Amino acid sequence: MKTPLRLVALSALLLSSLAQAADQLTIDVHRDANCGCCKAWISHLETNGFKVNDHVETDMSSVKQRLGVQPRLASCHTGVINGKFVEGHVPAEQVVALTKRNDLKGIAVPGMPMGSPGMEMGDRKDAYQVIGLGNDGKDQVIAEYPGN
Repeated sequence: MKTPLRLVALSALLLSSLAQAADQLTIDVHRDANCGCCKAWISHLETNGFKVNDHVETDMSSVKQRLGVQPRLASCHTGVINGKFVEGHVPAEQVVALTKRNDLKGIAVPGMPMGSPGMEMGDRKDAYQVIGLGNDGKDQVIAEYPGN
């Protein structure tokens, strides 16, 4: 009797792992080769279950322009998920939420606020907003993160 129970338990574990793998989100991240915080943001995404395709670029301005990232929303790296841009140090939870928002072209954390994912250097945490760019071209605040 022990062998069939083990087989059932192993089968359940395998099916659970396959279901989680199927739910894993994939994001393409475009970054400059010399950017350390970009690598830290990629680690943040991977820690939160994303599969990351890392693209090292020589001309980030043209990447941002091609993807429709407005200069007012710019940061150092640009992700793409389901055809939508993710600009800068956006928390993983907001990237997941973006995949459910058909009204947005993308989201951004403009600049490089200290304490945002990938910018955790020391105890300083700046307040920042996640800005969504609507299909109508208008900005909207998607989330706010307090500073200290």
